[in-house]
Amino acid sequence: MVSHSELRKLFCSADAVCFDVDSTVIREEGIDELAKICGVADAVSEMTKRAMGGAVPFKAALTERLALIQPSREQVQRLLAERPPHLTPGIRSIVEHVAAKLNIPPTNVFANRLKFYFNGEYAGFDEMQPTAESGGKGKVIKLLKEKFHFKKIVMIGDGATDMEACPPADVFIGFGGNVIRQQVKDNAEWYITDFVELLGELEE
Repeated sequence: MVSHSELRKLFCSADAVCFDVDSTVIREEGIDELAKICGVADAVSEMTKRAMGGAVPFKAALTERLALIQPSREQVQRLLAERPPHLTPGIRSIVEHVAAKLNIPPTNVFANRLKFYFNGEYAGFDEMQPTAESGGKGKVIKLLKEKFHFKKIVMIGDGATDMEACPPADVFIGFGGNVIRQQVKDNAEWYITDFVELLGELEE
């Protein structure tokens, strides 16, 4: 078992840090916001809680929620216009400490992608994306290690799928600044609720 001080040293000397987005980089859970626009918020929110807690296989939960939401391209565009995501306080400072600008190329973004018919109606999601399945984030980290020869990768996130990515990630930091998932809080060796704590480690 790695000590807390060793975890902190690993974080500060990591070759790469992977951040979950929903409820970590941004305050919102994207699929729940989409459900609000589409009028099925309560049912989908409950499914999200079960999925993020690890009670349901992630792909099954994603399929079930999107089948209920059935978002059109127009509704997705309306979501972005009416309910733009909000960065979690402190996240920009963390990134800017490592890089001068938040300028992440599309090739470095791994995410679930919706599909639409020519008329804009919902046509499912790209099931080939690794993030569509339980264990998908771990596959992405394994790919990053192979492609870029990273030795040490840190995974930061709020949910069970983030925690499951360690290993192959070398360190997992649980984040509860927006939503506290009890399973993650109880099992993460390093759990934070404010990115200021991470910034402090980098500045020491």
